Amino acid sequence: MLTAMLNDTMNTIRTVIRDTRPTLKRQETGTVLQVGGGIARVSGLASVSSEELVRFPDGVLGVAINLEPDEVGIMLLGDSDRLNAGIRVTATGRETDAPVGDGLLGRVIDATGRVLDGGKPIDVHERRPIERPAPEIIERAPVTTPLETGIKAIDALIPVGRGQRELILGDRQTGKTSVAIDTIINQRGKGVACVYCAVGQRATSVAKVVETLRQHKALEHTLVVVASDDDPPGLRYITPYAATTMAEYFMEQGRDALIVYDDLTRHARAYRELSLLLRRPPGREAYPGDIFFIHSRLLERSTHLRPEFGGGSLTALPIVETQAQDISAYIPTNLISITDGQLYLSPTLFQKGLLPAIHVGKSVSRVGGKTQHPSLRAVASDLRLAYSQFEELETFARFSTRLDKETRATIERGRRVREVLKQTEHHPLRASEQAGILSAVNAGLLDDLPVDRVAEAERCVQQALIAKLPELCDRMDRGEKLHKEQWEQIHGVIRQALAGMQPPEGSPG
Repeated sequence: MLTAMLNDTMNTIRTVIRDTRPTLKRQETGTVLQVGGGIARVSGLASVSSEELVRFPDGVLGVAINLEPDEVGIMLLGDSDRLNAGIRVTATGRETDAPVGDGLLGRVIDATGRVLDGGKPIDVHERRPIERPAPEIIERAPVTTPLETGIKAIDALIPVGRGQRELILGDRQTGKTSVAIDTIINQRGKGVACVYCAVGQRATSVAKVVETLRQHKALEHTLVVVASDDDPPGLRYITPYAATTMAEYFMEQGRDALIVYDDLTRHARAYRELSLLLRRPPGREAYPGDIFFIHSRLLERSTHLRPEFGGGSLTALPIVETQAQDISAYIPTNLISITDGQLYLSPTLFQKGLLPAIHVGKSVSRVGGKTQHPSLRAVASDLRLAYSQFEELETFARFSTRLDKETRATIERGRRVREVLKQTEHHPLRASEQAGILSAVNAGLLDDLPVDRVAEAERCVQQALIAKLPELCDRMDRGEKLHKEQWEQIHGVIRQALAGMQPPEGSPG
């Protein structure tokens, strides 16, 4: 019996050996000549292509970025401490890619798809190249639908549309990230998938952003892609491109998406570091000559697609940091010329407590009122004019106390407009809540109130409108245009709400 079992086993082994056909797999390898500073120089990879992934021992990945006759310059995407000259490098034969899909929402990952939030591994069904051509002009549609930020100063005066690229710039610690985070929070329940791309930020800053999104229940519709300041420059460089690929997935599904790049100043510095290490010729401020191109090809991927191409949109909010309020510096001017407008945050306004510190005069949206809610459009032109006149007159009023009655009235109205535009961070407002209080200050209904009571009046107005005119509020939120009679009805409710707040006769306003 034992002999029969052995014979059966031997016959099985012979059958397996006979049926096995060895296959040869072609694999190109090279040798590391030099490694350090986040880059490696490799010889022997004669057929490697630009942007191709290569693999080092211990699973460290790199991207071929410099192709020269005798060697290849590779930027590393992982820790290079254990790499040294003489080790073998293997070409993978595939482009640098990133995972995409709905399963990424709510997660914190890096550009390669590695999980950073301590949760379970991501089930990746599809990967797409991080470098993809921008949609052709024939595929693009006009930007017509508003992207509601929930911030009065933006939605009323500098409106942003879905598919637009609006730059946020200002000195450090002026609230740039807060504006972007408030915009993400305000997309809750609006069907907009959001991607927050952190480049070169401290880990504590990213953790604070993630916690803020979680507290406001916005992490469910947001993907956070991170390359911290401790990561190699190569990973910091590819992260915005990978995040854009992840956001494009939603756009190509016919959905609306929003991506925040925080920030592209650090991204440019990472690319400058890589270029200098690879001995590319430096240009202005030691940046390489193609620094404009790396940002233009990134931001051109954000657009609104025509219906026959899916009808989705990708809105970009790139952030850039200025030094000493110099918006004419190299990187800021490059990005201003690429984008469709900018939101400038002034440190002077920030120090005065006028938050968000958006400088209306230096901010612009090149899409304009076409993307604005009709209810906000009805009050925007008068509001902007009143505020501009106030800023000009306030400067002159410091030099003289003798002002005519009309000038004093303009200044008093402007002070109330400025007070109304103040807003607490992480508390975005509905379009109806914004339109109600802005129309009230436009109509002069707050002129008799002391400036320090404007915030209290705003709360009263919002509560009264929601309680007494819920249908009109819903119509404003849906973007329907109101008639003159309906605005009069709104103003009547506002007057009733403010009746108990009027100062006694004879007291100063």
